[in-house]
Amino acid sequence: MNVYDFDGTIYYPDCAISFALWCMKRHPSMWFTFFPKALKNIIGHKLGKIPRYVMEREFFSFLCYVDDFDEQIERFWDKHEKHISEWYLKQKKPDDLIISASPKCIIEPIAKRLGVNCIASDYDRDVGAFVDNLMYAREKAAYIFDQGFPDIENFYSDSLADTPMALCAEKAHLITDKAQKVNDWPKLDVETLKKVHEKIDSGWSVHL
Repeated sequence: MNVYDFDGTIYYPDCAISFALWCMKRHPSMWFTFFPKALKNIIGHKLGKIPRYVMEREFFSFLCYVDDFDEQIERFWDKHEKHISEWYLKQKKPDDLIISASPKCIIEPIAKRLGVNCIASDYDRDVGAFVDNLMYAREKAAYIFDQGFPDIENFYSDSLADTPMALCAEKAHLITDKAQKVNDWPKLDVETLKKVHEKIDSGWSVHL
């Protein structure tokens, strides 16, 4: 089984950011009801004043403002499916697994179109909260172990924060150049491990 991160790995830019902008364009009131608070929380997180989970919870609250979500997510992927990386499409297999910190309600429709499985953060749009832990960094590896998934042959990600998952695979690959270039995972020397911890501790990063 091959396992793939999504944003920045097989898709560029970030699907949650792209979909939020898509929804704000079609529901202009969100520029007043959602955007100011989201921007404040993102800046607060970057300044170290707001925890990652609070910032992400508030950002993903945009999903609660989209009353025609089912229609919009399909229209969104109709237009954005073309951003799936060509290198991935050439090697895609039916037993591939996408594992992403982005909300499952955004990731699952494109995974179905690709004909592959997915695991993603479960965000309840009715109450505006995460049902389970975010599928981020260590949480991805913990979930794989807890659920007893088959051996992972290859793992692909654009972020060193996914090193715990990379260590679960027979071979890992770091994706660069806006989800276009596949590289070997860097050796875990002292400097690389320092970057890994920085990435994990810094939390959510978006691809614009």
